[in-house]
Amino acid sequence: MISFTPLKTLENVEFRNLLTGRFFIVLAFRMLATLLGWWVYQLTKDPFSIGLIGLSEVIPAVSCALYAGHVIDMNEKKKLLLICNYTYVFLIGLLLIPAFFHTQLHFTGHEITYYIYGVIFFTGIARAFIGPIVPSMIPKIVQKVNLPNAITLNQATFLISSVCGHAAGGFLIGLFGVKWTLLVIISLILIASAFFWQINKQYSEYKKEDIKILESMREGISYIFKTKEILGALCLDMFAVLFGGAVAMIPVFATDILKSGAEGFGLLNAASDIGSMIIIMTLSMIPLQKNQGKILLVAVAGFGFCIIGFGLSNYYWLSFIFLVMSGMLDGISVVIRGTIVQLKTPDHIRGRVLSVNSIFIMSSNEMGQFESGLTAKMMGVVRSVIFGGSMTVLIALLIGSTNSKLRKMQY
Repeated sequence: MISFTPLKTLENVEFRNLLTGRFFIVLAFRMLATLLGWWVYQLTKDPFSIGLIGLSEVIPAVSCALYAGHVIDMNEKKKLLLICNYTYVFLIGLLLIPAFFHTQLHFTGHEITYYIYGVIFFTGIARAFIGPIVPSMIPKIVQKVNLPNAITLNQATFLISSVCGHAAGGFLIGLFGVKWTLLVIISLILIASAFFWQINKQYSEYKKEDIKILESMREGISYIFKTKEILGALCLDMFAVLFGGAVAMIPVFATDILKSGAEGFGLLNAASDIGSMIIIMTLSMIPLQKNQGKILLVAVAGFGFCIIGFGLSNYYWLSFIFLVMSGMLDGISVVIRGTIVQLKTPDHIRGRVLSVNSIFIMSSNEMGQFESGLTAKMMGVVRSVIFGGSMTVLIALLIGSTNSKLRKMQY
């Protein structure tokens, strides 16, 4: 069993710079996700159009992920991180064109929507690279004894920025509109780059000619399938979030069911992240000591029940509470899953394993957004959310009963 030293890693200046940069860039990404969901729904009034945002990003992200893992393991990571950072600045800058000049250019709502999908397609390529880079850099920055705590703090940073990003996105849209919110998002990404510049370079342990691309990518996939704890945790996350992605339909709930407006939408959109932030900050001080595998399974099943409750609720604050509870349970699963993946992955293959991990994450989040939009169109919004929560509970029961190594997992 690992001896945790809560908050010890924050004494490491380089780790603080990495976390601070990640805070600002995730803040920007969450504000962008909130803005795009709201913007597209206002343009189309079609829940399915929200689902297509996720599909537009996940196709290139998943397609490029294995190659991205190879590139990360074979190259200097700081340089790649900064390239991705500035690529996002350029791509999000392209969204300023319809935001500021749609009247002069006589864009229709559907034309703007298709333009947004096109830009998001290219951000998906950038995401394939930037997603695994930060977690792959952490083990080189902190000592191994502090790694579980560093992973927890990394997740806490992610969730704090998510909470702020979701809420700020909704408030800024309501106060200043889409175009000025986009400018804030670009500014935040530039601030993130200033902190990333302060990180030391991390060179590859390989010479580029030492390993072929296909062989390299196959090595990452093979390692995950041989390690049943990692495979079980990733499958659990992918299918649970795929079916339990109620957050994608929050613009519809806020507008048509709960009648909460842009401000209420921002807070509701941040609710699950608030719950996750609370629990992850707690776990950074009081870590789980045993039975992590069983706790993971229970947390995912409980997450599914909360999604069902959200779908059944017609009251704003009750819906908010269900989402906060779902976030708390999701936070537990995030910490356990992230720790399992990092502790059981050797340094030389970390980028490739984390890229495969990102495929599971992106498949669950963005395909979950698409699945939510599709089932909402087929079943209606409320029924689709209840269906998704029910499937999440079933997935937890199925994986728990078939993967004994995950069920017995302790670290």
